[in-house]
Amino acid sequence: MEMKKLLLSGLMISASFACMAQSLEKMQWFNEPEQWEIKGNSLSMNVTPQTDYWRISHYGFTVDDAPFLYTLRGGEFEAKVKISGDYKTRFDQSGLMLRVDHENYIKTGIEFVDGKYNLSTVVTHHTSDWSIIPLDKPVPFVWIKAVRRLDAVEIFYSFDDKEYTMMRNAWLQDNRPVMVGIMGACPDGNGFTAKFENFSVKHLPDLRRVQWLKENNTETTENKE
Repeated sequence: MEMKKLLLSGLMISASFACMAQSLEKMQWFNEPEQWEIKGNSLSMNVTPQTDYWRISHYGFTVDDAPFLYTLRGGEFEAKVKISGDYKTRFDQSGLMLRVDHENYIKTGIEFVDGKYNLSTVVTHHTSDWSIIPLDKPVPFVWIKAVRRLDAVEIFYSFDDKEYTMMRNAWLQDNRPVMVGIMGACPDGNGFTAKFENFSVKHLPDLRRVQWLKENNTETTENKE
């Protein structure tokens, strides 16, 4: 009975630490904005004007100065967040970001271009590329999910957190710690308010190790017998 109590206590402590690791209060700022607020599992921030993440291609300049609230994760994982914002000016944007360093990152979410909402992804490996899916009309919010498996990140969107559609598959170096979190950028405007709700990061078992265990399961069982 005492052993069961100890095990239960250990599990509760582990669960507590897991929740703390993913709580917004325990995350770190890169380019902290002047005004932001956390309530429960929701972050609202006034996105700093004249900020962005972009490297070299097409425009010829490099910027790395937009607000980004992140936690550090190794291995494989699934990150998800509900985003909304009062987008006003061309290129206003908010969403998820996965970042190895200033030359290697992925940002994805909603971007306001020419008066329209777009599902947007920028993938940067020394230079940036950009892909969009235009939406027929503005949406009050969207869920963005990124799944890191081996050396790839699959990016999905949803309007109800139930049915998800893939919008991009991108390379990202594996076996490297990644900063993963929520970002907003306002390259051309005077700032806007972005809201992020229910941000979560779920650990996924390493696929190579899972495969190794599967291939060696019979041998291990025989040795035990």
